Amino acid sequence: MAERVMVDMSATLLHHGHVRLLKKAAELGTVVVALTTDDELKKAKGYNPELSYDERREILESLRYVSEVVPSGFIIDENFMDSHNCRMLIHGDDNMNHVRKERLVIFPRTDGISSSELREKVLDALVDLNLSNKNTNSSEKIAYILIETIKKEFKLE
Repeated sequence: MAERVMVDMSATLLHHGHVRLLKKAAELGTVVVALTTDDELKKAKGYNPELSYDERREILESLRYVSEVVPSGFIIDENFMDSHNCRMLIHGDDNMNHVRKERLVIFPRTDGISSSELREKVLDALVDLNLSNKNTNSSEKIAYILIETIKKEFKLE
């Protein structure tokens, strides 16, 4: 029986970088995803995720690399890992968790993608869509202003 390994993530917008990390983790053992709850994301990052915990969990559970998804805080520790019978924590190189290095496997992040970058691409696409429409009405102008405000709020500029 393969040992259980934990991957902690928020997966607010699931992308190929997440999938690559989960694939690498699956090569090391049975993958348990510690998925940050909505309340914890609000506290840690200051906003509600685009997808709810249940939606994110459903997506992750559908991936062949994931055996189990458990709710977690934004930061996890070895007690949390032990409570789920996981020997190792696997994370990208932005790890902030309080886990001894002998229980930690760090993989480099996938270049050119993150949930923040994906958010910015979506907002840019919406801006382009609004600006390219020659028959821009007032609601589209308001949408453009809202998009620019959101970009500033999330520091996406």
